[in-house]
Amino acid sequence: MSLNTDFNEKQIEILLVAETLFADNGFEGTSIRTIAKEAKINVAMVSYYFGSKDKLLEALVVYRTKDLRFEMAHLSTENLDPIEKIKKVIDLYINRINCNKGIFRIIHFELTKGKESSKIKALDEIRYANLLSLTSIIEEGQSKGIFRKDVIIPLIPPTILGTFFHFHINKMYFQEILNLKTEESFDNYIKTTLSKHIQQTINALLTYDIAH
Repeated sequence: MSLNTDFNEKQIEILLVAETLFADNGFEGTSIRTIAKEAKINVAMVSYYFGSKDKLLEALVVYRTKDLRFEMAHLSTENLDPIEKIKKVIDLYINRINCNKGIFRIIHFELTKGKESSKIKALDEIRYANLLSLTSIIEEGQSKGIFRKDVIIPLIPPTILGTFFHFHINKMYFQEILNLKTEESFDNYIKTTLSKHIQQTINALLTYDIAH
């Protein structure tokens, strides 16, 4: 499957309206009619551009994640030390997610529904492309004797994302125990301390034998 990553101004306007409604009311709780009303267009226009609500959600996933895909591919070919590349990979993931919380909340909810995640099957192609870029970076580090040979590469992204999502889902708890009283302090903690913690974790997985 080849994903369309080019959207015109009207399509983007519809996607942004849909994103807000999906994030606030859920995918099932949002109708095409509601999206059309909020976007101030007729229902036929939504169908014309996207075909169905499922396809609209797929397009939204592509729109919000395509930049990460391109940046990952570019990073894998940059003339940088593999450890520096991994640091940039983590920064890319964290920054993209933190700046696009709405779509990732939608994705998380859909994925937890199991078979219903077929609505966002476009995500699989994007994740696979990102995994290929990450694999290229890690294999480069392995060939240079920097990274361990027994790294389970497909488990690296969920280690990064799982830490972030756990922190964000339990926002009130961490705000209390870490004394992060404002939105600004919480977001700043993510960009600095949490990102550094994730980087240290991934570096340990890649470069040290932590099993002994």
